Amino acid sequence: MLLHTFGWAIVMEFEDEEIKRVYPARVKFRGFDEDSNTDGYIKVSEYMKENVEQLAKEAKE
Repeated sequence: MLLHTFGWAIVMEFEDEEIKRVYPARVKFRGFDEDSNTDGYIKVSEYMKENVEQLAKEAKE
């Protein structure tokens, strides 16, 4: 959401389900609708739940 405030987004290009390129791009839109935000927050929470031990370990390094 912060990137959208300034007119930027992160583009991920895939090939056969493998990430090939990641880069910033200028965009005209600003933000996402409420349903997309809610879905994103749920996915981030699930990721954190599944990876809490590794995230805590990395934070202490």
